[in-house]
Order: sequence, then structure tokens, then C-alpha cells
Amino acid sequence: MQRTNSQAVLDAREAQLQALLLAGLAGDAQAYRAFLAALALHIRAFLRRRLASRPAEIEDLLQEVLLAVHNARHTYQARQPLTAWVQAIARYKLVDYLRNRARLDAHSAPLDDDAELFASSDAEPAEASRDLAKLLQQLPERQRLPIVHVKLQGLSVEETAQLTGLSSSAVKVGIHRGLKALARLIGGKYDDEDR
Repeated sequence: MQRTNSQAVLDAREAQLQALLLAGLAGDAQAYRAFLAALALHIRAFLRRRLASRPAEIEDLLQEVLLAVHNARHTYQARQPLTAWVQAIARYKLVDYLRNRARLDAHSAPLDDDAELFASSDAEPAEASRDLAKLLQQLPERQRLPIVHVKLQGLSVEETAQLTGLSSSAVKVGIHRGLKALARLIGGKYDDEDR
């Protein structure tokens, strides 16, 4: 019963907003102002739920959404649900805002700490490859070769089986046991049982 009541409230709100917008489109300036004021309450709540971590930016985005609704008002058709039309505009503006925000955040990484600039180098991937090669050399061939061919070179299990002479299931077992052995090697615990 409660769901029906809440649906009735939503339907009444939709009808009220639609009536105000249609009156505004027909030239009733007061109805149009009332439409924008009522719509602002709903859009603000919509944005507040989605921008909880950025409350200071809600009002700016609210104004952008209201401006977009105003600029697109001539595209609204009385047969379509007003809520869906407004929500599409609000979602578009929100996604656009989040995309721009991510772009700004990515380009505004501070370089205040000179030590951070020199903390890593492009040599790290090469060093990691050398370390991995040393670890792989400690594995028996039936574990090392499947890992190299499947996980590092991107070959399929079947291609690796043909290349190494192992069965497909032996390749899978070799990868599984080899990865477990590598994990223990990294942790400093390699047993003869893994061989």
C-alpha cells in the first residue's frame, strides 16, 4: 500500500511540474518561475546524492542543469514524461561535469615535493623484468615454461601444450603450481614440494 501512495505522490508531482512548465511555455512567466523553483529542489536532491563528496559544487552544477533545461525547453513534448526528460538532461550534465573534473584532477597533480619527482624512474619496469626472470629461473621447467608462454607471452594453453610437448591439463597445472611457487618465493618460502 505504501508503494502505491509513494507512486501517487510521484505522479502528482510529475503532473504539477508538467502543468507549470506547459503554462510557462504558453507565456505564463510566474508559472515558469514556479516550475524552475520546484524543479531546483528535486535536482538539488538528485545531485546531493551523487556528489556527497563535493557538496560545494552542487549549486554550480544545479545552475548548469537548470540553464540546460531552460535552453532545451522548446524540445519538451507534452506527451513524454517530464521527469524522464529532465533526468536525461541532469544525468548528461552530471556525467559531463564528472568527466571534466577527472580531467582537471589528472592534470593538477602537484609537484611541490621534488623528492617525489626523483623517487622512481623508467628503469623500474626493466628492474622488475630482471627480478621476475630470476624468480622464474628457480622454477622447474614444467612450471616456468607454461607461465612464460601463457601469462607473459599471451599464448593459449593449447599453443603452449604443442610448443612444450605437455598436455593441456599439465600446462594448466604447471601455471597454477608455478604461480603458487612464485608467490612463496616472493615471500621467501619456496619448498621442494613445489618442484
